[in-house]
Amino acid sequence: MIKISPSILTADFMNLSGAVRALEDAGADFLHFDVMDGVFVPNLSIGFPVLASVHAGTRLPLDVHLMLIDPRPYLERFAQYAERITVHLESQGDPAQTLRRIRALGCRAGLTIKPATPAQAVFPYLDDADMVLIMSVEPGFGGQAYLPQATDKLAAVRAERDRRGLSLDLEVDGGINLETAPLACGAGADILVAGSQLFSAPDMAAALRELRAAAGRGM
Repeated sequence: MIKISPSILTADFMNLSGAVRALEDAGADFLHFDVMDGVFVPNLSIGFPVLASVHAGTRLPLDVHLMLIDPRPYLERFAQYAERITVHLESQGDPAQTLRRIRALGCRAGLTIKPATPAQAVFPYLDDADMVLIMSVEPGFGGQAYLPQATDKLAAVRAERDRRGLSLDLEVDGGINLETAPLACGAGADILVAGSQLFSAPDMAAALRELRAAAGRGM
């Protein structure tokens, strides 16, 4: 079954606890945290205090996406709260070593790439990864439109995963809605990160069900 990882980047932070409760009740599989440093991407976002607070108040596993110029000094602290930690291929540090460090800290390790980075760039690191995240928008801001080249990149990573008999997950983040979810899942996505599609809906539970159903039609 397709899994949904709602991104709290677009949540109402005046009522974050209410949003988290609503996502639990709606049947979300993860909570997606976009952590930005204002250097790797042109935006700032949440850090340890928010992550720790949500971790203490939810049963959902936390899916932490680090958009940091150098994530390595922060891995131990994020590992206290995250079920999975995803780092960028384009960030500083040897990707294989960083992925192995994340695993050693007890988390599932993910590797992500920006839209301009070809899918083949992640192939050398698949044995050290539990997940590959394909960015279908330029990272840094919510509410952007899905970039069509993400579909081909998902298909390329899925084909390489299947060729090598690997069990890693494929996640896609950016512009996911009722029209793009079937495209992404048809190309191989297992996990959809969704923000605006859910948080702008009058009925979040209904919106999540509709998104999961649309994704299933693409399988």
